Amino acid sequence: MVWQELPDPRPAAGEVVIDVAASAVNRADLLQRRGLYPPPPGASEIPGLECSGVIIEVGENVPHLAPGDRVCALLAGGGYAERVAVPWQQVMPVPDGIALDEAAALPEVACTVWSNVFMTARLRKGETLLVHGGASGIGTMAIQLAKAYGSPVLVTAGSADKIERCRALGADEAVNYREEDFAERFEGRADVILDIIGAKYLAGNLRALATGGRLVVIGMQGGAKGELDLGMLLAKRGAVHATALRGRSADDKGVICRGVVDNVWPLVAAGAVRPVVHERIPLDQAARAHRTLEEGEHVGKLLLVR
Repeated sequence: MVWQELPDPRPAAGEVVIDVAASAVNRADLLQRRGLYPPPPGASEIPGLECSGVIIEVGENVPHLAPGDRVCALLAGGGYAERVAVPWQQVMPVPDGIALDEAAALPEVACTVWSNVFMTARLRKGETLLVHGGASGIGTMAIQLAKAYGSPVLVTAGSADKIERCRALGADEAVNYREEDFAERFEGRADVILDIIGAKYLAGNLRALATGGRLVVIGMQGGAKGELDLGMLLAKRGAVHATALRGRSADDKGVICRGVVDNVWPLVAAGAVRPVVHERIPLDQAARAHRTLEEGEHVGKLLLVR
């Protein structure tokens, strides 16, 4: 990846242009860099699925937003830049008490967790959530948000240090997946499972599901094709959901963003949920940030700051 000059984006109708203070690195960016996850039609070819900054230009038919607003945004692409155009529906105010650059750590994880755990799987107070990759950006948000809503949280993580960090965020029980079978430990206990692994964990996830449990698959780090035991799924009256966020329409993303602003931002402002930032890296060193993410030793988010 190289840092180079490109024309400034201009807002189309329904868009704003944000002067970017920070972006963040997500695993989808690694896939895009390798040519395995192209942006949706019409989206920027520049990587970056989230950002924070200040609105500097507003297109036609944009309600409630104006130049000078401090915002963060969910993007289909374009975050690794000094400026980005984004549909107004995907723009959110910076939560109270959060620094402008720190806010870049929130859109992707907050929208992912809210839409999957609460909108799709409908986690209820007292139900148990199992989060795979508890020390990831998504995992650290899921732990905090589920605990804030009154749910016990189980996690998997890859080291003793990561397990300790997950416990500090509120996880009730943790398994080092390198040393122990999570399905054996958590068998029949998870009402909702948030899974970033995919095929490799499919059988174990079914074992871990409680009766009436809901498995939500949001990643395929462990493969795309697996065998599903329908007999076990029927016996548990379970459900399997598979979702993706990037390719949804601006209106669909807007519904999620409004849910986040209404339900997550008050918890952030109150200090019950906070972004977990592992490191701030200069934006023109995005390649180093990718290497850090690939090494897998981080906890929380890697920010790209200007």
